[in-house]
Amino acid sequence: MTRGAIAAKLLQMRRPAPATTAQPASPDQTVRRRYVLQGQSVIAPPIDAGLHLVATPIGNLRDITVRALEVLAAAGLVACEDTRVTGRLLDHYGIATPMMPYHDHNAAEARPKLLARLAAGDAVALVSDAGTPLISDPGYKLVREAQAAGCAVTAIPGASAVLAALAVGGLPTDRFFFEGFLPVKEGQRRARIAELSRIPATLVLFETGPRIADTLADLSEGLGPREAAVCRELTKLHEEVRRGDLPSLARDYAQGAEARGEIVIVIAPPGEEKAVGTAELDALLRDALGRVSVKEAVAEIAAVTGQPRREVYQRALALAKDRGKVSVDDE
Repeated sequence: MTRGAIAAKLLQMRRPAPATTAQPASPDQTVRRRYVLQGQSVIAPPIDAGLHLVATPIGNLRDITVRALEVLAAAGLVACEDTRVTGRLLDHYGIATPMMPYHDHNAAEARPKLLARLAAGDAVALVSDAGTPLISDPGYKLVREAQAAGCAVTAIPGASAVLAALAVGGLPTDRFFFEGFLPVKEGQRRARIAELSRIPATLVLFETGPRIADTLADLSEGLGPREAAVCRELTKLHEEVRRGDLPSLARDYAQGAEARGEIVIVIAPPGEEKAVGTAELDALLRDALGRVSVKEAVAEIAAVTGQPRREVYQRALALAKDRGKVSVDDE
């Protein structure tokens, strides 16, 4: 080979290789963007970066929207309360998106990591164990900080235990107040019920099976004989809606009515016709105290007027002391 040919060969070897045309993604690269619906594998469309608040079923896995499935499949990460619970939902629909726990006990540590993902342009789906996120979970702090950082926040609406219970409870729905769980300690619970008694709206509360009997007893004492509905295991196989006034419901559960599962209590607003003034209340109590003990008078007048039992008791005690009719049992 001549000297010129050798030089030409070396020059060719030093030149960079020509750019190659990008190849389409392989099937393995797109598998994570799929979900399965009615036996058919579906490719989820891309979604925008940001935080997506996805409502999930409250019991029946079929109660999920197509849009929710698309977002869960297309997101880069699913933040959830319990990976075991959300994992069952994702497995049911053939979704392979990775999950990250985000709940009350790890929120302070997990939130910066999620915000970093959002800042990097990722799409993150936030779900609760059941229903709509941010209802009785720490999600609102993540939403606030994501919005403050300029990240888009999008709601993917769907199932809600609150709205489902209101729909089947048979009580006024034009105005309602969602309380969530009442305090565990009896004194704090009764104090909170006394505050709730003044709210002119239908009340919606969450409760657990082990506490339902005690809670209904306190509600009966604090709110009087209001109409109520105990909605248990909504959308599930053993769904039950038990209706009645609060004293009757308290008696049912004290006597062993089935209390397993998730429970929502819906309570009617205070009736205007039962509102009484101090003078009228005193007159009713004086009449009752002339016939029965303080304890019996309180029970009678609280039932008749719908006034909170604690308020009636305090007034009856004052009137009874004026009359000198107070026993050790009464106090």
